[in-house]
Amino acid sequence: MAETTERVLRLLGLLQQRPVWTGPELAERLGVTTRSIRRDMERLRALGYPVEATQGVGGGYQLGRGRGVPPLLLDDAEAVAVAVSLRMAAGGTVSGASEAALRTLAKLDQVMPPRLRSEVRAIHAATQTLDSGQAAVDGDALLRLARAVRDTVRVRFAYESRDQTPSARTVEPVGLVATGRRWYLMAYDVDRDDWRTFRLDRMTKVEPTTWRFREREHEDPAAFVQRAVASAAYRFQARIVVHAPLSEVAERTSVRSVVLSAIDDETTLLEAGGETLYGLAFHLALLGWEFEVQEPAELRAALAEMGGRALRAAGVEART
Repeated sequence: MAETTERVLRLLGLLQQRPVWTGPELAERLGVTTRSIRRDMERLRALGYPVEATQGVGGGYQLGRGRGVPPLLLDDAEAVAVAVSLRMAAGGTVSGASEAALRTLAKLDQVMPPRLRSEVRAIHAATQTLDSGQAAVDGDALLRLARAVRDTVRVRFAYESRDQTPSARTVEPVGLVATGRRWYLMAYDVDRDDWRTFRLDRMTKVEPTTWRFREREHEDPAAFVQRAVASAAYRFQARIVVHAPLSEVAERTSVRSVVLSAIDDETTLLEAGGETLYGLAFHLALLGWEFEVQEPAELRAALAEMGGRALRAAGVEART
């Protein structure tokens, strides 16, 4: 049985190397009869590989396109190339690609031999990309967290807050969220007895434990992180009524910076955060619609001051 399994895997590798093989060619390569080749082809079909056979001149066996994706057989060079590409994609900005790449990389890293894993890390460490405003995240830490989420095990790590205060955290991770510029982890903080959002670029010494946990009830990680990123993490939080439909406001804003909800068909509630009142006022002015500030009151004062300054710059006397 072991010899048969090995031969079937070698057969699959040959089929992936070139478009068409004849039965005698495969039999010679593998040192078996053409009858054995036919039986092995049936075994591959049973595993989900769409093996096609054609008769006549130019005919033979070839891999077709199936309805699903069967298991892939990669040689060393191909496995390294795929892993390097996935590491790059995991830090990308294409919608959905980062998360899918991370899941695939976690699967591949689990079965990759140590010698190939070290090659991938060496290539990744030696490769630089032009800065696009993204926060650098350790690839190995990303994989450890992804596996911890999958296996529902607690994780320990060192963390540096926004004001650079260091702390040691023990959490129960439930989801990773990529915003395009940064990676975030949603997790239950065991010591603080509450749900938290953590930026991966502020983590060090990420180590999964062997402590399995039962997942607690929680909201969708993406919604939780979006709310935290848009407002809770900033010094000032604002609630603005924008006189425009939600769909139009969504086109001019980013899920990384605001939380939107429809008040009615023509007005939208915008919630956002900022480190300065003037920064919030500037971005609101860029929206291009009429709006009303619900809170904070200090934001209305900042808008009035900026508006007066703009009028004086335009040579228009401000009305009192």
